[in-house]
Amino acid sequence: MARAIPLSQPVPAVAVPETGGTLTIDLSAIEANWRALAHKLLTVDCAAVVKANAYGLGLEPVTTTLARAGCMTFFVADLAEARCVRSRARDATIYVLNGFAPGGGEAFIEINARPVINSTTELAEWDAFAAAHHWQAGAALHVDTGMHRLGIAPDEAAALAPRAQTENHGIALLLSHLACAETPNHPLNASQIRLFRELHMLYPGIPASLANSSGIFLGDSAHFDLARPGAALYGVNPTPGRPNPMKAVVELTGRILQLRRIERDETVGYGAAWTAKRPSRIAVAALGYADGLMRSGSGTDGGHGGAAIVAAQRCPIVGRISMDLVCIDITDLPDGAVHRGDAATLIGGEITVDDVAASAGTIGYEILTHLGPRCQLVYRGA
Repeated sequence: MARAIPLSQPVPAVAVPETGGTLTIDLSAIEANWRALAHKLLTVDCAAVVKANAYGLGLEPVTTTLARAGCMTFFVADLAEARCVRSRARDATIYVLNGFAPGGGEAFIEINARPVINSTTELAEWDAFAAAHHWQAGAALHVDTGMHRLGIAPDEAAALAPRAQTENHGIALLLSHLACAETPNHPLNASQIRLFRELHMLYPGIPASLANSSGIFLGDSAHFDLARPGAALYGVNPTPGRPNPMKAVVELTGRILQLRRIERDETVGYGAAWTAKRPSRIAVAALGYADGLMRSGSGTDGGHGGAAIVAAQRCPIVGRISMDLVCIDITDLPDGAVHRGDAATLIGGEITVDDVAASAGTIGYEILTHLGPRCQLVYRGA
């Protein structure tokens, strides 16, 4: 199993690593990213989205780090995550994005969490539960302004607006979600911002939240009262096509198990998908798709795949990425530059999470949430 090194202990020197890969997570970079976003928002509160085990990087250490940095509002997917966050952030406000499920209400009271209400049916069930238990902590009301996923319709939100004028209305936050924030010029952004502003005017005195990571960079009109960054905290670029304003958070390395020489026209890996165009030297490293490397990042005769840094140089991945192994073409490195036992860096340095995602035809979110289930896990900083 992967071995996590606690925050309170120094990283031990491991003479013979028991895992092939090491995933290093820089908590100080996560804190710096949150502070940078909070500074950009100026007078708007900055929450943190820590769902999916803090995007795969560890819910407990990430929550602890952000709570110590001053984050007072967290968003999670479900009650299990909310319970974990509460154990690390005792005074924070916690919103559960997947909402209220009948039979699960007592847990909201127990851990003092708030559901994000996603339908009028759910709202009626929550109202009944809250009234029966005299619970007044409130909930978020999610309005669908264009994502067409969860959320009540705009006309339903307008019809419910008089409720906001009543005592103990129970709406702690008005919330919606941008569908295309990573594409600044997409017309849906302006449409959603305008509609949400109009709806928010019907709910005076109730704070509103719209901006996700990329939404923060759309400007003040998208900020409202509370922004809720997620992926940007973990180093994913919230401004695709422009320099990444966030600090890198993760490094993934794998131990080189073997160096091989192959002749021209010989193939590498499953399916003989990559053929050497010249006599080549191949480094085989102990990382694969069981460690979060996407098989779609393989290098084949039909196209380039991902890359690794070996001996301080970028080298291409060749052949199919398999469950436990990845092959790297080190032919262009000097003889003797690489040795068995050296580390190959698959994420880190000049190879970013977004680079890995692009080579695999996916997004940084998916890469992060798949990383390192059996790697040695090392936390640094904070």
